[in-house]
Amino acid sequence: MFREMRRKNQALSGEECVRVLTEERRGVLSVLGDDGYPYGMPLNHWYDPAEGRLYFHGGKVGQRVDAVKKHDKVSYCVYDKGTPREGDWALYVRSVVIFGRLHPVEDRELAMDVCRRLCYKFTADEEYISNEILQHGEKTLVYELIPEHMTGKLVKES
Repeated sequence: MFREMRRKNQALSGEECVRVLTEERRGVLSVLGDDGYPYGMPLNHWYDPAEGRLYFHGGKVGQRVDAVKKHDKVSYCVYDKGTPREGDWALYVRSVVIFGRLHPVEDRELAMDVCRRLCYKFTADEEYISNEILQHGEKTLVYELIPEHMTGKLVKES
């Protein structure tokens, strides 16, 4: 069902894909939007390596919410800042693309735990995190992306 990667020599291992998903803070979620147009949006994510799932948070209304209600198949792309190699000006960028299904998290305790873990990617300030969850938790919708296919690639940016 999913296409095979053409340039297999550039493929990242499963462990490298997990490292990118765990270390990087942001990616682009793409959904099937209004009138069949693709709709991509930058998002913060938290990856749970134990479950192999990605989590996102946002408001309870909007184009993303409407799109996912109609069609739960999505893709998510994460890429790092890239690193140069000695003697080369070009950057080597690691990217991961996940195809899967996106569902709202119904369990409020899990949803708030995900929000807390997502905050830890940006700050360890417990007071700030607790205040954010207290102020915005009830207004927040958390989504779980269940991967069906994942590929990673190392590309020389030149």
